[in-house]
Amino acid sequence: MIVRIMGEGQVRLDDSHLTELNKLDDELLTELEGGDETGFRRTFHALLGKVRELGAPLPDDSLKPSDLILPSPDATLEEVREMLGDDGLIPG
Repeated sequence: MIVRIMGEGQVRLDDSHLTELNKLDDELLTELEGGDETGFRRTFHALLGKVRELGAPLPDDSLKPSDLILPSPDATLEEVREMLGDDGLIPG
């Protein structure tokens, strides 16, 4: 799967990591629903960090279609809430 972090680029991520990422995504949804800005920021950065850790960066000149697009690290709680809908950032 190809994942784009807005403002950073793309990484190739093995589908086997989705379960681990979904746990963080579920936590993030709970924090978004509760308006927990501190928890949101912590979990959102943990999610992005895990994607960076587990993924292999694609070259900057590579323009592959992204299977998943994540907000930039500086996105606000409201911006992420608008992107999500009810499904979370990571497809289940």
